Amino acid sequence: MATDPSSATNDADLAAKLIRHAGALAHSIRAEGLAELRAGSFTKNNAADFATSADFAAEKYLFEQLRLARPHDSILGEEGAVHEGTSGRCWVVDPVDGTYNFASGSTYWCVALALVEPPTFQDSGTTTDPLADAEVLLGAVYQPQEDKLWMGGTAHPATLNGHPISVDPSQNIRQLSAGTYIHPGWLARPRAALPWQQAAVLPETLRMLGAGSCDLARVAQGELGAWFQHSCPAWDWLPGKGIVRAAGGDTAVVAVNGLDWFVAGPAGAVVQLRAALERGALP
Repeated sequence: MATDPSSATNDADLAAKLIRHAGALAHSIRAEGLAELRAGSFTKNNAADFATSADFAAEKYLFEQLRLARPHDSILGEEGAVHEGTSGRCWVVDPVDGTYNFASGSTYWCVALALVEPPTFQDSGTTTDPLADAEVLLGAVYQPQEDKLWMGGTAHPATLNGHPISVDPSQNIRQLSAGTYIHPGWLARPRAALPWQQAAVLPETLRMLGAGSCDLARVAQGELGAWFQHSCPAWDWLPGKGIVRAAGGDTAVVAVNGLDWFVAGPAGAVVQLRAALERGALP
């Protein structure tokens, strides 16, 4: 499973090699048995939000390889891996996005990386994650069981397995599908439910598939029209954000009722979703 990161001549090559190997590692661990995987999982915020041994193993691999290949860059991982470097660049790591899907035997999960600048490890004192608005030099999303690798950012064109991609050309959200996610518990809480409902009635159809980076990558290729979700951490947002923007789309972070909503898609659809979310503000 090891790879030689020194053989990667640029950041895109490095990211592609590492997430392919991390995906294969996670998949091999799952192949040992779903029951064992779920039994050894670590619950975080709720029963649907947990980490497995595969999450930790894949993040350890990615962290160690990035430290070897880019020793001066910072690293921020979902499962706790942190290194503060000196280069002014930061790798944001999601070792398994869509862990619930992964641990249920679904193919709809991925490994995701984002290379951003500038990094910060200081609490901004605001609701918004301080990294949410970072420039994404490179986003990379790999879905192992479908062998799909999406890449894109300000330093790399938007591609799927090396072929150019672009967002849906339609600007009207009523003519587009939209991916989204909201935990059932939030539907009983007006501060989240009201904005979500205002936005959810607009698209031609909704999809709730359970892996944000997989969703955002599909927005970039036009398979999904747009996407919105609240309270996304950096590792769930930045890889896909970079690819969507490189594919000609737009993104936004909208604060409503003390929650941040993350939106992506064609520019016109993003404007419409933003306005709808803001209509859900409590009096």
